[in-house]
Amino acid sequence: MASLKDLKNRIASVKSTQKITKAMQMVAAAKLRKAQELAEAARPYAERMDIVLAGLSAAYKDRDDAPALLKGTGADKTHLLIVATAERGLCGGFNSSIARLARDHAQKLLADGKTVKILCVGKKGHDVLRRLFEEHIIDLISFKDVKQIGFANAASIGSRVLEMYEGGEFDIATLFYSRFKSVMSQIPTAQQLVPAAFKDADEGESESELVNVANYDYEPGEEEILADLLPRNVTVQIFRALLENGAGEMGAKMSAMDSATRNAGDMIDRLTLSFNRQRQAQITKELIEIISGAEAL
Repeated sequence: MASLKDLKNRIASVKSTQKITKAMQMVAAAKLRKAQELAEAARPYAERMDIVLAGLSAAYKDRDDAPALLKGTGADKTHLLIVATAERGLCGGFNSSIARLARDHAQKLLADGKTVKILCVGKKGHDVLRRLFEEHIIDLISFKDVKQIGFANAASIGSRVLEMYEGGEFDIATLFYSRFKSVMSQIPTAQQLVPAAFKDADEGESESELVNVANYDYEPGEEEILADLLPRNVTVQIFRALLENGAGEMGAKMSAMDSATRNAGDMIDRLTLSFNRQRQAQITKELIEIISGAEAL
């Protein structure tokens, strides 16, 4: 049984930890609003670009002269997995859920005899995946020193992905990230970037929009527009994923630190009760010894 001094020290230690988790919760809550606003502001642009590209690409369906980013290489031998996670932990299962989705996908591809290359964006995803796929990880891109993710950060990743594709280093690229739904809910998502994959009209809620886009006449021609928009779409989708991750990380961290703070409070209550009981027992024992000694005299 722990002594009174040990219990007292432990109570003080847990109280110090509780102050830290409470402060981290407040910081995450303060950052969450801005991160959520950025993620929600990026969605309409990315979604509208998808709709426009879906309408434009409909004219090139099953055509040999379709742009390379649209029709692909014609093979699916080599897969590039872009796994975007947070740089830091203490956010519950946020990072592990993304890494788990990428891990399951990689294992399925390897079982089918495919070649897998993994590009990690964020330290935590790299730490998880390197245990099983260290030989498949080609690089780690870290934004640990970047205070606010900008479009330029996503552009550097997008440029590298496009250079790899033009160099014939992969056939299909898939992006893994967590879509922010609410503070309590982040949805791990896998999105195919190359070749570009768009929702059919019956898969989403924007069937009328897809039809309307398909009926537009474009100037300049569809081929020129696709040549400009398809590479840009890769960067836009990566940027959207990074912003979604930023909001999801803060929401998950806020929830995790709130749970940690409440758990610390429960532990303090249990330790305090144990301390008081042991102190009471010790006082009672000392009183009995004093009374017994007095009666013996």
